[in-house]
Amino acid sequence: MPFSSPIAVARNAANASPLSWWRRWWRRQTPVLQDAVAMLAPLAAVLLFLGVIVSAFWYLRAEEVEREQESVKRDVEYAQQRVRLRLLERQEQLMRLARDASNREIDAAEFGSRAESLVSQFPELQEISWIDDRRRFKASYAAPSVHPSQQHPVGEVLRPGDTESNYALARELRQPVFSQPMAGTDPPSMLQLHIPLFDQGLFAGAVVGEFSVDGLLRYGIPPEVSARYAVSLLDAKSGLLAGNTVNPRAAGTRLLPWAEHTNEYEVPVSPVGNGLVLRAQAYRTSQGFVGNGLFWLVGALSVLTSWMLIGTWRHTRRRLQAQQALIAETNFRRAMENSMLTGMRVLDLEGRITYVNAAFCDMTGWSETELVGQAPPFPYWLESDREVMNDRLEEELHGRALPGGFQVRVRRKNGSIFNARLYVSPLIDARGHQTGWMTSMTDITEPTRIREQLSASYERFTTVLEALDAAVSVAPIGSEELLFANKLYRLWFGSNTVGHLGMVAQAGVPASQAHDEALDDVDPFAGLPIDTLTAAQPANNEIFVLELGKWLEVRSRYLTWVDGRLAQMVIATDITPRRVAEEQAAAQADRAQAASRLITMGEMASSVAHELNQPLTAIANYCNGMASRIRGQTIDSESLLAALDKTSKQAQRAGQIIQRIRSFVKRSEPNRTPAEVSTMVSEAVELAGIELRRRNVRLNHYVAARLPILQVDPILIEQVMVNLLKNAAESIDNANRPLARRSVELRVLPKTIEGQSAVEFSVQDTGMGLAPEVMDRLYEAFFSTKPEGMGIGLNLCRTIVESHRGRMQAENIYNGSDVVGCRFSFWIPVLDALKSIANDEAKVPA
Repeated sequence: MPFSSPIAVARNAANASPLSWWRRWWRRQTPVLQDAVAMLAPLAAVLLFLGVIVSAFWYLRAEEVEREQESVKRDVEYAQQRVRLRLLERQEQLMRLARDASNREIDAAEFGSRAESLVSQFPELQEISWIDDRRRFKASYAAPSVHPSQQHPVGEVLRPGDTESNYALARELRQPVFSQPMAGTDPPSMLQLHIPLFDQGLFAGAVVGEFSVDGLLRYGIPPEVSARYAVSLLDAKSGLLAGNTVNPRAAGTRLLPWAEHTNEYEVPVSPVGNGLVLRAQAYRTSQGFVGNGLFWLVGALSVLTSWMLIGTWRHTRRRLQAQQALIAETNFRRAMENSMLTGMRVLDLEGRITYVNAAFCDMTGWSETELVGQAPPFPYWLESDREVMNDRLEEELHGRALPGGFQVRVRRKNGSIFNARLYVSPLIDARGHQTGWMTSMTDITEPTRIREQLSASYERFTTVLEALDAAVSVAPIGSEELLFANKLYRLWFGSNTVGHLGMVAQAGVPASQAHDEALDDVDPFAGLPIDTLTAAQPANNEIFVLELGKWLEVRSRYLTWVDGRLAQMVIATDITPRRVAEEQAAAQADRAQAASRLITMGEMASSVAHELNQPLTAIANYCNGMASRIRGQTIDSESLLAALDKTSKQAQRAGQIIQRIRSFVKRSEPNRTPAEVSTMVSEAVELAGIELRRRNVRLNHYVAARLPILQVDPILIEQVMVNLLKNAAESIDNANRPLARRSVELRVLPKTIEGQSAVEFSVQDTGMGLAPEVMDRLYEAFFSTKPEGMGIGLNLCRTIVESHRGRMQAENIYNGSDVVGCRFSFWIPVLDALKSIANDEAKVPA
């Protein structure tokens, strides 16, 4: 092992210390960086110290706020449980009272007596009412403190409003429902509890209990919570129902931006839900840590020190700006010369090269030392172009160079050749004397190649347009000049703009306005979009050109022509075969709809005969009876008129049945008109009721009130409902259901589907449902589960619904794993009737 002296060991230890490493690193840095570190390090230390102090105060305050928030949350949860238990106890007592009323164990008088006992015993319970299924108050008792407008005398009908909606909701949900009290009402709104009554499974009314929100707060909140917090009850919109709140401004002064708001906590009161919210706000008990003088003293000293350090740093920075400006200016000028892509060459008055930039050297391949000082002929000239280049140089030196420059061929040092354009301008010094000529050279090899490619591309583009099976034309706005027309356009309309303007006018102006605009002298730009025309969306219309005898699909858009003029391009495609096919398809659909209605009435023929037999038999009996009594002279004029009146009514009944069936099966074109939903439902129920009565099936139908007007063909919608009702009756009959389960339910309700308003029609039966393999092929044409079925009923129904922009679906109804029925539903969107009519008229050709 070699021997080391103590001095060497001490020197190595000193070099390995952190302080020596710092000194070596500091000496390697530039003076500018040393100045910046010397100025910024103290400032960073002061800011770090201030940040640590602020963080410490903030952490202590955050801990205190967190403890207070946990205390508020715990107390509010406890108070919410107390209010919840109190409401549940009152709910249980009211449910016992409702159960006795629904079991008819008490009458109205005893109900009032028990209600009075409950109201007297529990102060938050203000009024108890018994409402029957006809929305009339059968019995009611209210506390003396209840406002007269909120009392309900016996026999009064339930008034529209929140009470009526909650009553209907309890009937639909078949369970107790709490109301949503609202703040700011006079008298104050009360919390209502609707408990539905049922008699043998049928809705028989409701028992309504009304609670004072202020009473719930007074008697339900524990006193220890009320003493510590400002407790209040809020509605769903944070409106104050009862209690008091703490003003954040009065809770304490906010001396700092991060000063906290009032400590509070909110929780919904179950079982009411979000409609009743319990909020508690803590009273301010301490001033916090950030309000003491120590914090402000430390902050002020830190800011003062930082300001002084910043002032020193700015003073030092200004001293270095002059030196940095000079260096930056020199570097900028040199970098600008070297970064230019255009080659720069300077000639003196004798034609010698005195300066070239880096771009010129890169273009030609010769270095600056090889070019500077050279006299003509220059090394980058071609031998074949030397005479031409000498002439150009003479023109340049005598000031006769073209302002737009001239094109030359340049030879590189490696022998390759490229095309360039030269621009010449006199070189003037700072004293205004010309010292030479400045020449800029640009490599135009790539632009020349692109220009040639564009020319070839234009030729290919023109060839493609000429071969298109659509007529393409371009004409400027406000002019009869035809800028472009392909072969098919010239074949149809010739080489003028008559066809172009005619298609634009016919595709863009409705037929009802075309004649009026032809008579008036109007602005040719009227009707154009007011925004940038070249950014407008393209138009697409179908027109019929009488001169050609063709249907054309016309697409047009605005564009800027190559010369800057605003032009309109029109593309016309012959769609005559497609329109003929669409008309044939529409005719086939009409025949299918008529055939389906005839098939439906054929299947219902025996039921229709039975339905007509009753009024015809009654007419025969009345006529025979009148004839017998006239022969026996035992009838007076009043009896004769009464018998004739009954005979007339029976004849009218038979005529109505025949007229309804005739209008149903009558073949007609689809006619979409504003139609009442209730009228369509009643007509369909009358038609389908014959088949349902024949099969001993009971029909329950419900139509919601105030349904919107639908823009539909009523006969087609009735055809869909009749087909669904008849299928439901057949399914129940095939399932051999007992009489109590032979029922079909038709419901019509407003819905919001896929973001739009709609009306939903649903037919629910109690049959065997649909098998999975049948569900997959349900709407398939000519598929049927009936031996005598044709398989076009449901397919046609879905086609009718989708033609009205609706959708149709089917689903089985399960009780556990057993199928207990099937539900068919379809919905029709609610459209503006006038808008739909205008759209239909616009589609009719002129």
